[in-house]
Amino acid sequence: MYVTARTNYAMRALLAMAAAGPDPVSAPALAEAEQMPFTFLQTILGELRRARLVVSRRGHDGGYRLARPAMQITVGEVVRAMDTTFAPTTVETHRGRPPSGATEQLDQLWRAAEIALRGVLDETTLDDLTRGRLPAHVRTLVDSTIPID
Repeated sequence: MYVTARTNYAMRALLAMAAAGPDPVSAPALAEAEQMPFTFLQTILGELRRARLVVSRRGHDGGYRLARPAMQITVGEVVRAMDTTFAPTTVETHRGRPPSGATEQLDQLWRAAEIALRGVLDETTLDDLTRGRLPAHVRTLVDSTIPID
């Protein structure tokens, strides 16, 4: 899976906010703490706000905080908010004909891979990550002996 810099920065910013609890964190403090380009972070924070994952407050004590508790925000939500290509898999290979044989198996394989990926991302919350505990089935995948190149 390819994770864009935008999605990675969004996750890092959200995890920093989750660690801060209910206290708002300023954009400059986030950029400095996470070593992110400030203007890029501002764009990301705007997108997270439009996706209703964060709320902002202006003023001296202002900043950004999570819109909901960290246990209610999944990684899948963040990925979908930041990466519009993370949509249901559709493969047009049949040109109007119903799939059969190996082609049907290939369609089922793509669907299974999508379900597995969404199962990992949609069942892992910001709270899981900040507490250093992955869901059991995700931990099982991480601990598997299958090498990834």
